Amino acid sequence: MTTLLFTDVRVFDGESDTLQEGPVVVRDGRIVAVGPGSDDQVDGSVERIEGRGRTLLPGLIDAHFHAYAVSLDMMENETRLLSYVAHVASQRLGRALSRGFTTVRDVAGGDAGLAAAIREGFFPSPRYLYTGAALSQTGGHGDPRSADLETDLCGGHSTEVVDGVDDLRRAVRERFRTGAHAIKVMTSGGVISPVDPLRIPQYSPDELTAVSEEATRRGSYVAAHAYSPEAIVHSVTHGIHTIEHGNLLDEPTAALMAEHGAFLVPTLATYAAMDRHGLDLGMPEVARAKNAEVLDAGQRAVEIALRAGVRVGFGTDLMGSLETEQLTGLRLQAEAVGAHQTLRSATSVNADLIGRPDLGRIAAGAVADLLLVEGDPLADINTLADPDAAREIWQGGVLRSTDALTNRHG
Repeated sequence: MTTLLFTDVRVFDGESDTLQEGPVVVRDGRIVAVGPGSDDQVDGSVERIEGRGRTLLPGLIDAHFHAYAVSLDMMENETRLLSYVAHVASQRLGRALSRGFTTVRDVAGGDAGLAAAIREGFFPSPRYLYTGAALSQTGGHGDPRSADLETDLCGGHSTEVVDGVDDLRRAVRERFRTGAHAIKVMTSGGVISPVDPLRIPQYSPDELTAVSEEATRRGSYVAAHAYSPEAIVHSVTHGIHTIEHGNLLDEPTAALMAEHGAFLVPTLATYAAMDRHGLDLGMPEVARAKNAEVLDAGQRAVEIALRAGVRVGFGTDLMGSLETEQLTGLRLQAEAVGAHQTLRSATSVNADLIGRPDLGRIAAGAVADLLLVEGDPLADINTLADPDAAREIWQGGVLRSTDALTNRHG
């Protein structure tokens, strides 16, 4: 591959609270040098990218993405033909890449077929890490059946209802057999699930322990959908690595998370989007009421977690047409904890969360996933969060997009 030389750029390296000086040198898909004098390492053929004073950032990481969430209706998500769902997923992934997300972690869906299509280059996509269908107890957050339905639907594209230690062990092993990055479990009620209270913990201690043991043996981890302090305590004390959402987090629970080394992945974009658009999109009244309960609490939870020393990542959790709000999540998180912390969350912290410290950073040896934008996002997050702002995107040193983002579908 041709050596790339990014000149006249200011650099957010994924960690520092100020922009660093360029240039940046990339060779064979990885960064080889950063900072003044780096161009001394350039020899032979070189492609110069003129930054014109713009800011170079690591490619963004969305740690809570749903490629298969084609609708806000859980039953529709689970029962549409997979051929249709996979086609829609390819479009959702391509648009995420065009926003600057060069890696996503799909925490309720995805499979080896979709991952193979991405590897073989059939469509543009972020680097794709998937859990396969999330695991839910009967009547839990991943069970799409309302109380008045008589059906044995227990497994779909995004969630699978599995009860009991032995069946859970088998389900976890099957996910790793088919290439899962990690395991997702539902350990509290959810906003759009029809029959489960929001706060009550789900799965027994023995069931969660079995899932965590199987993941640990594979050198992986478990992510848990959990809102309430009760559910978060239940999760982290039985081996859970990441808490997804966590909107109702309190200070004692945050301290416990820090003690156990658990990450928090807030998903602020989805609650704001459902609050604005849920009624028009046909969200049931019970779902809108649960969303109202967690809406304002999400930003406070991020603040509480950081004060307690919890490592806070970044996710979006957007379903159906709400996917256009992906960049809004950056602005909402920055409103709570500032642009610097938010950018760290969406780059280096998320990279550590997924076990890929060579992502989410601009440093020698890191993968050259890069995003070039106007302005200084440390001073104004909207220079990055504005969906109409022009951006140039490289993935593994390969130019993927140079157009201003459009949020249209298709």
